[in-house]
Amino acid sequence: MPRLSGKVALVTGASRGIGRATALALGKDGASVVVNYISSSAAAEEVVTEIGSDRALAIQADVSKRDDIARLIQETIDRFGKIDILVLNAGLLWQKGDLASISEEDFDALFAANVKGPLLTVQAAAPHIPDGGRVMLFSTSLAAFSMVTPNYLLYTASKGAIEQMTRVLAKDLGRRGVTVNTIAPGPIGTDAYFVGKTEQMVQMQSNIAPAGRLGKPEEVANVVSFLAGEESSWVNGQTVRINGGMTVG
Repeated sequence: MPRLSGKVALVTGASRGIGRATALALGKDGASVVVNYISSSAAAEEVVTEIGSDRALAIQADVSKRDDIARLIQETIDRFGKIDILVLNAGLLWQKGDLASISEEDFDALFAANVKGPLLTVQAAAPHIPDGGRVMLFSTSLAAFSMVTPNYLLYTASKGAIEQMTRVLAKDLGRRGVTVNTIAPGPIGTDAYFVGKTEQMVQMQSNIAPAGRLGKPEEVANVVSFLAGEESSWVNGQTVRINGGMTVG
């Protein structure tokens, strides 16, 4: 029997990139999967088809908005009855704006997507997560990278908030065996990663890891799948940096 058979997973931002790879990995391990997306309906339906429509459902929702979050959770419960595994992958990758150029609108948009949305989603989902469930949030290895550049100011600030939320939520939900951990990838070769980068920039960032390459979405998804299973029951409140050695310690 597959290791996640009988489990229900909700993956936000699951139509492409790391979210897509995660939804497919959890589906391969036997979970039923809700594939959340904001605009890429065709891509989301492809993920559903690959997993199987008997065990997967695509739901459109902007998880930076409370009403959309409530609808996403309700539609998940209507179809599957519970949420064993909550993977909060959706967010904005913000690569522009140093201290002098950021605006209040930039701040509000980024923190709504990267901080408020995940927090409100955990809050709305928690009553439907059985004891022993799993919650995973997403940060970035840039939060621990000494060579981070000024244009990542807002992005790393939002992900720092996620890492602190993880520490506290792990104490809260951990009282009933629900683990809360954060995944913090380094450079991963997704479509979103390549936007706005020259070939020289990509090569430079590839060389930061000892292996001299970018990570693959599947390499992140494999760690998520491990944390989703019973084998990870004593891993709680941790930030797991998946970056091939870009940061150590």
